[in-house]
Amino acid sequence: MPESIFHNPQNQTAGLPEWFAAAKILSTRNQNPASFNASLSAWRAANSQHPANIYLTNIENKPEDSGLMPKSIAVLLPESGPFTDAGKAVKAGFLAAHSRDNSSNKPVLRFYDTEKSKIGDVYRNAVSEGAKLVIGPLNKESIQRLADSAPLTIPVLALNHVPDLNKQNLYQFALSPMDDVAEITQKAASDGHKKALLLVPENEQSKRLVSYFTSSWQNQNGSILAKKSYNPKSDDYSSVIKKLLNVAESEDRFRKVLSYYPAAKSVPRKRQDADVLFLSAYSKEGRIINSQLQLQQAGNLSVYAMPTIFSGIVDSIGDNPLNGITFCDMPWLFDAAYSGDLSMTALRETWSQFPNTYIRLLAMGIDAYHLGAKLSTLTASPYPGATGNLTMANGNRIKRALVCAKFNMGQPELIGFTHSPADGETSKTGSFVNP
Repeated sequence: MPESIFHNPQNQTAGLPEWFAAAKILSTRNQNPASFNASLSAWRAANSQHPANIYLTNIENKPEDSGLMPKSIAVLLPESGPFTDAGKAVKAGFLAAHSRDNSSNKPVLRFYDTEKSKIGDVYRNAVSEGAKLVIGPLNKESIQRLADSAPLTIPVLALNHVPDLNKQNLYQFALSPMDDVAEITQKAASDGHKKALLLVPENEQSKRLVSYFTSSWQNQNGSILAKKSYNPKSDDYSSVIKKLLNVAESEDRFRKVLSYYPAAKSVPRKRQDADVLFLSAYSKEGRIINSQLQLQQAGNLSVYAMPTIFSGIVDSIGDNPLNGITFCDMPWLFDAAYSGDLSMTALRETWSQFPNTYIRLLAMGIDAYHLGAKLSTLTASPYPGATGNLTMANGNRIKRALVCAKFNMGQPELIGFTHSPADGETSKTGSFVNP
């Protein structure tokens, strides 16, 4: 606790509970900045005559010692083209965080359309107009072109990830499937699983997912026994599930037996060597796949899924077929993990304007804003953000640690989450532990 808060030579015991309450609020400064300011303002309003205000005047709304928010930020997002809606969602989260920033060093924002000019020209224009930090661009091609265009004279927080791209002053922040895979495989390993099956959709992204899963699961000393892909446009995945479980092979053997012994009877046998299934699916396909797994009596096979399994909106009736599935996702989707005036509940009016597929981008916009003051310190001091616990990985890639949940009665329930709010606290970001 800050020593200065207790340095009160005139009366060491006056209003002691309030001193402790103020100190506990100050201990949350590395949490959600907007929530910290709200908590501190509420304390001051309720204790306007308390002597601690002498010290709080010099603390409230000041930037943390860990970093300073740039005075001017240029935000580079698409305002036309195929990424327009994604850009709007990120911008909505970014503006929500900015509007709730009560600090004295609140930055000036300028927005630039990445589709109107060459990205290098947009960057140079932003710098010439006084930007001290650039946030964006959003798509990978623009990030690569910006990196190739010229030296970056001021820091850039790109909102996507281009593999193997390293450039001075370039940071990359993305809702990367690499983090999603790393978290769910770590969770499965910590739960004691070793032998996995992998089921992914037939598309280009899944080729990368298979590579991520293979590498990450091997790092957890696990093995992938078999992998299959399914047609996401289908509404029946029983054939591929049977092949993955070796049920189809058992049925083929029995058909051969029948050719010699027509009266023979048999129940197809599924494989017994696997203990976990890693699944990449949206909730619509996941509901069918999980139901068909149960029809094949695969109840002893634990299912761990990518975050796409959850739409982000609780649907206890529609998601009932997902019961038993474990997944890891961003804290912002759970009020118990990320509360306060930037929580999903608080921003309902904002995110409800977007399709479900875009709502996670609002959380990305929230974190992008707050990372403006964290880039220089993120390696040593993780930031508990809306999209995860954020740290700086190799190549200036910002990595996310997630919270995990399991579907029960159609609703995702957090696993291993702890939250201990400070006394007098009105809102804060929670902490989480995934055993």
